Amino acid sequence: MSTGKKYDMLTDHPGKALLAFVVPMILGNLFQQFYNIADSVIVGRFVGEQALAAVGASYAITNVFIAIAIGGGIGSSVVISQFLGAGRMAKMKTAVFTTMINFLVIAVCLATFGVIFNNRILGWVNTPEDIFGDAGVYLAIYFIGLPFLFLYNVQASIFNSLGDSRTPLYLLIFSSLLNIALDMILVIVFRQGVRGVAVATLLAQGISAVVSFVLLMRKLKNYREEEPYAIYDVEIMKSMVRIAIPSILQQSIVHVGILLVQSVVNSFGSAALAGYSAGTRIESLSIVPMLAMGNAMSTFTAQNIGAGKLDRVKEGYRMCYVTVLSAGLFLCVMYQLFGGAFVSMFLENTTGEAYAVGLRYVKFLAFFYSFIGLKASTDGLLRGAGDVAAFTTANLVNLTIRVAVTNLFAPVYGIQVAWMAVPLGWAANYVISFSWYLTGRWKRIKVIKK
Repeated sequence: MSTGKKYDMLTDHPGKALLAFVVPMILGNLFQQFYNIADSVIVGRFVGEQALAAVGASYAITNVFIAIAIGGGIGSSVVISQFLGAGRMAKMKTAVFTTMINFLVIAVCLATFGVIFNNRILGWVNTPEDIFGDAGVYLAIYFIGLPFLFLYNVQASIFNSLGDSRTPLYLLIFSSLLNIALDMILVIVFRQGVRGVAVATLLAQGISAVVSFVLLMRKLKNYREEEPYAIYDVEIMKSMVRIAIPSILQQSIVHVGILLVQSVVNSFGSAALAGYSAGTRIESLSIVPMLAMGNAMSTFTAQNIGAGKLDRVKEGYRMCYVTVLSAGLFLCVMYQLFGGAFVSMFLENTTGEAYAVGLRYVKFLAFFYSFIGLKASTDGLLRGAGDVAAFTTANLVNLTIRVAVTNLFAPVYGIQVAWMAVPLGWAANYVISFSWYLTGRWKRIKVIKK
């Protein structure tokens, strides 16, 4: 069997295996965030502040759907990884096809719902009237492309579950550059504004989803199964659902939180919303290495549990601490020194309300990024083991704190409460998940049948 990777999660030193695996994931996710940010930069610079606010209002909604795709793919990939670690290739292939069918159906249903209720969704989050039209156009086109987005992200999770984090990186680089090129053509040359940004994203994701599917089918041929495999298996689907739902919650918690506090933020007006949107974009970029470490730990844990190597799981978990604490320190120093430069990428006017809001957001949250790294790594281990109850509870507590604190105190003390609540949720999430990890019950969970 040839998988094309130069490291082995089951035999190499855990630190080496995790780092070799996670670096392409981080770079790939950065490229994904990069072209999302490029949308905002191009719109903010070449269309205007209100257009940026419109994309920002839609961004809070679209990120929830991205998180559903990524979280579902990661949750399902736990089963794929455990079958791979156990050497059961036929079951592994069945799990791959079951995953893809499940999420194609889910994506079509969500796309239909989104197209029908597009304006109502924007109304639910109190989108300001002066940007409602542009936000509606962006969101409607986005929903049309939702099946492509789901397939693309789920297939990336499948590649990762097979220990291949490089192919998703190459695909994301391709997709990012294509999206930026289309943005520039449609927005700058043809002056299509917000509509052009949405169409560019749809085309880039559609082409990337097709290319990803072709590459995945080729890769699966390298694995020789011991028995015939099925295209769909209900029992495997049930195992996937049990892990995928908490994984969706874990991946989407940041974006669901942003969405649920959006109506509060929107009440401060479009200028404050533009600054807040810049801050959330920078936050999304900053948590990439932290979430990637958690996702890598999930795959590492699943493969090693499948192979019966629990000691390697603990050693890999210790390596996560070194990585996320180092990354958190770097981000803190960088944003304290250069936070204004990052905010000014989105906003040409560096003296107005929008810039001031964005800068306060970025500098405050810079002190706390290690919190989400610790919580993501711990959640990743529990998810990879199939122990979903504790980190589901932890993520619900995280979400509840972020939403409750913002809704209760932002109307009284100002928009800054919206980002001050974030690290409170991250810290509570970590404490709950880590306490459960210490019980050792995750070692006894059975995900795949022998």
